[in-house]
Order: sequence, then C-alpha cells, then structure tokens
Amino acid sequence: MLHSRYPGLVCSVARALEVIGERWSLLIIRDALRGVSRFEEFQRSLGLARNVLTARLDHLVGEGVLARKPYGTTGSRMEYELTEKGRELGTVVIGLSNWGDRHYPNPSGPPRRFEHAECGSAVEAALICTREHQRVEDRRLRIVAGPGLSRA
Repeated sequence: MLHSRYPGLVCSVARALEVIGERWSLLIIRDALRGVSRFEEFQRSLGLARNVLTARLDHLVGEGVLARKPYGTTGSRMEYELTEKGRELGTVVIGLSNWGDRHYPNPSGPPRRFEHAECGSAVEAALICTREHQRVEDRRLRIVAGPGLSRA
C-alpha cells in the first residue's frame, strides 16, 4: 500500500494507486481474473510469502476489490472472488499487459493472451468515446479540468 506524500494532490490516479499501486496487487487481480480464488493457488502462482499475500488480500478485501466467501464442508476456509469493482480493473490489467507485450516482449511470445470467449479474437484495452462509441487515439485525447479540481 502506498502512502500519500502529496497531501495537497488532487488526482484520481493517485487515489487509485493507494488501493492497487503496490506491485503484488495487480498480479493478484490478474490471477483472480483468470480464475484463481484460493490462498494456496495465489501463493503458488505468485511465489510470495504468506504474510505478504495475507496483507495484500486483506487490503483488497477491505477496499471492496475482492470478496471472501467460505468453501468446503466446514466453511472454515475462504476463497476470494472479484467484486464488480475488482472486475472493472480487468481493463487496467489488459491494458498493462498489452503495453508490456509491445514494449517488453517475451522472445517466445506473450505469456498470456486475452481472448473474446465467444469468437476467440484477441482483446485489447482501448479508449472509447462515450458519445460516438469510436476508438480514440491517444494523440486525439485532451485532458481538461473536471469539477473536482476546481473545488480543490
């Protein structure tokens, strides 16, 4: 978890990074997107210490990105599933993966592909205009002050 060093900073990206900016968080979300749900599965996939994984999972649950639910006959063991809030991060994970594949490619090819389940085509993150529903190239993007900035 990052701690703000800029108390006067008014920025949605900075607030989001407080929740998902720690390096293991997006990898946990990536794994949850591909169906990993149990502590042992996350640990096996990520190879991280139990205490670190516990802290990261607790943080993501506390922020409403993941939800815990009991499994097994006794209900004493927990598994984790993405909430709607967590599933929305799929766009971020896919975009970061697309960017990594383009700029830091694995010589053997992408380690994971994101596909449309219905047709098998590759999926990529894109900027879409909410009015015209067309893709917006980054060169055509304009960033302007929003109402939250003017009140800050």
